Amino acid sequence: MLSVSNLSVQFGKRVLFDEVNTSFTSGNCYGIIGANGAGKSTFLKILSGKQDANSGNVFLEPGKRLSVLEQNHNAYDESPVLETVLKGNTSLFKVKSEMDMLYAKEDFSDSDGDRVGELQIIFEEMNGWNSDSEAAALLSNLEIPEVFHYSLMCDLDGKQKVRVLLAQALFGNPDVLIMDEPTNDLDYDTIMWLEDFLANYDNTVIVVSHDRHFLDAVCTHISDIDFGKIHHFSGNYTFWYESSQLAARQRAQQNKKSEEKKKELQEFIARFSANVAKSKQATSRKKMIDKLDIEEIKPSSRRYPAIIYDQEREAGDQILNIENLSVSKDGVFLFKNVHLNLAKGDKVIIYAKDTRAISALYAILMGERKADSGSFDWGITTSQAYLPLDHDSFFENPMNLVDWLRQYAKTEEEREEVFLRGFLGKMLFSGEEALKMSNVLSGGEKVRCMLSKMMMERANVLLLEEPTNHLDLESITAFNNSLNNFKGTLLFSTSDHAFAQTIGTRIIELTPKGVIDRHATFDEYMTDTKIRELREKMLG
Repeated sequence: MLSVSNLSVQFGKRVLFDEVNTSFTSGNCYGIIGANGAGKSTFLKILSGKQDANSGNVFLEPGKRLSVLEQNHNAYDESPVLETVLKGNTSLFKVKSEMDMLYAKEDFSDSDGDRVGELQIIFEEMNGWNSDSEAAALLSNLEIPEVFHYSLMCDLDGKQKVRVLLAQALFGNPDVLIMDEPTNDLDYDTIMWLEDFLANYDNTVIVVSHDRHFLDAVCTHISDIDFGKIHHFSGNYTFWYESSQLAARQRAQQNKKSEEKKKELQEFIARFSANVAKSKQATSRKKMIDKLDIEEIKPSSRRYPAIIYDQEREAGDQILNIENLSVSKDGVFLFKNVHLNLAKGDKVIIYAKDTRAISALYAILMGERKADSGSFDWGITTSQAYLPLDHDSFFENPMNLVDWLRQYAKTEEEREEVFLRGFLGKMLFSGEEALKMSNVLSGGEKVRCMLSKMMMERANVLLLEEPTNHLDLESITAFNNSLNNFKGTLLFSTSDHAFAQTIGTRIIELTPKGVIDRHATFDEYMTDTKIRELREKMLG
């Protein structure tokens, strides 16, 4: 279907890909993974023809169509919504546009009529007469109401634009679908719709995503970029991660006999295959994991940061009490009448359809904003560490990372350069990396620095607003494991489904009509019929 041969990409002395040969076959979904800077987005751009390789070729089977999810959300601002979706099938839209142009001519000639006849035959073969209705159905499935279908794209908000561009990529059933971070800026319901759609999609999908739940739900293969090569592994992300960790442990066990290692791997595959067979994941309808060649499983070269949250002191039973808290924006309530009492050890997901409500609550709890009404009290034995959504202000003053982290040291020992360098090394800032200037860091590096700051603070209550933003899969996985082991109390908001599902034990949803508070996992909460009815009533 789609293949690359002898593909090499190099920027200066840095080699991203070295003589890569691989193919992507029909009916499979490939999740492209790799450390930050490994070349995931570059590879997608080369596949889609938006960037050239230094050498090598990309080959798409003749007669097949490739579609790409547009990353520039403002690219079609002057186009009507429905027309934007139709542009997803370039060939069909070109035929339709030429017919419309000919029909609009005032001096319509016989030759024009002949040309229209030819175009109509082509249009019919493309199923063009149903294109408008199919595009409209896609938009409706993605919660873009019919009233917006003939509006200009510039009249939509950011999240609506993302959904329209998603419909554009999916329109016309492309043979190869390429998606770079498709779940960015999508809400839970839309992501679930997309997961179901792709799990039943019969053509080829190639996707880059940091959303582990999404990769698990849709991928039949994981395509790992490592050492300048790309290797395909059967199964979803969780299987790849667990098997690569197992392979790494086995490599460290030099004295273990090869027969014992092989038996351990076979037992692991059998156990995982049994779990997959019981699930609705795409992997259960494709090449079965239990057919995997044992030799395919290899340890990864990935490095995972050492994220460990200790408490300076254990909190008492009183953590946080909130009474009748309300906040509005431009006369409209973001949330109101919030009453809640946090228990020691709660791991609470703060959820809201309007994310401004979440930011407002954090700002109030951290003393950065006043509520319209109500009050709150932290327990006298609590200490808080906060990761805000926007943390750029922490990095405005240029200083190297050793000095940056020293600002948050509490003891003389922690102020020593040896201690600080060791601490930064655990967060993957080793050697010269520790002397990077704070004002030139990438988004992911800033988050890792903020996590280091919070570890230094040793608080017993952590507040985290979208903590996985900008992090790579390795950092997200390490962070996830750390919070599972954290003995204190946690309030967090996240659009990462796996993060929410594996950490949260309680859901607090903020609405303009009050709060919904349930002890449940994220999946239990989002799929409970009674809760869904209550949510619709409070949001309606």
